[in-house]
Amino acid sequence: MNISGRITAQDVAKLAGVSQSAVSRVFTPGASVAPATAAKVRAAAKALGYRPNSLARAMITGKSRIIGLVVAYLDNQFYPVAIEKLSHALQAKGYHVLLFMASNDPGEMDRLMDDLLAYQVDGIITASVAISNDVTRRCADAGIALVMFNRGQPESGLSSVTSANALGGRKVARFLIEAGHIRIAHISGWQGASTGRDRARGLIEGLAEAGLSPHAMVDGMFNRDTAAAAARDLMDAPEPPDAIFVGNDHMAFAVMDALRGMGLRVPRDVSVVGYDDVPMAAWGAYDLTTVRQPLMRMVDATVETLLAQIDEPLRPAQNVEIDAPLIQRGSARCVDGDDDAGV
Repeated sequence: MNISGRITAQDVAKLAGVSQSAVSRVFTPGASVAPATAAKVRAAAKALGYRPNSLARAMITGKSRIIGLVVAYLDNQFYPVAIEKLSHALQAKGYHVLLFMASNDPGEMDRLMDDLLAYQVDGIITASVAISNDVTRRCADAGIALVMFNRGQPESGLSSVTSANALGGRKVARFLIEAGHIRIAHISGWQGASTGRDRARGLIEGLAEAGLSPHAMVDGMFNRDTAAAAARDLMDAPEPPDAIFVGNDHMAFAVMDALRGMGLRVPRDVSVVGYDDVPMAAWGAYDLTTVRQPLMRMVDATVETLLAQIDEPLRPAQNVEIDAPLIQRGSARCVDGDDDAGV
């Protein structure tokens, strides 16, 4: 036994009757090892209370098996669920996840890069975080794969995975027009983000196909208070909208609360449609018609793209868009014209 009292891979190898390299392979995800050897090594490790030293292995292999997950904010109900799914998917592939909180400040990701490099992460997933040219260069120089989740920057040369946001906006336009709406307003997501811009663009294109244009457009900034104030202003106007497409569910809930506070009925007085289909959207209190982000397909595509780039650093960037269905519930007038008193 090691005189320091600390159990080492050499101790495990001696008890199991195998080489130290065999012990290393057993505790290296993806490494090839005979089942019988693996069983002996794991039994010896359990008997001795051995825990592999991930940092030491990283120094030897050059791979930390750590993924940095950078998220801008968690108040939007979509992201806690997305983080959970991403973490589970990466852990199933033998990776550990380090969560970093950022802001939408353009320089925030630049500052976080020092921490990400210090932890020697193998890859980075960013969720609704802007990426500067400097961050792109530093990742390339360090050989770190990076994939943007739920946001894209086509000009950056980075891989991204999103729902088909523009197509989702067009689906909302067609749905509301078919239900008889003609004064369709949009409280958009932040126009500094591709998701906000693309959903707005899709709505505009969908309305144009029917010879219409948005009744009004307001940047809701992906912020509940901003969206609620915008809804009150829209409905206080001399000619209020008869439908509001809101850039995400997080804002849509605030919009519905604001409308109810004004004594208005949804959808009798005004239809409301969101985007994301977070679990709260199905709650009876909101019963929100919304575009469903295909979360598990987005997660799987993100992990697959990231791991492929880790294995092949020169692999070309991929920009994946996944179709998102419109989920009809009670917050919007139905196509058949049914518009009960609403809530």
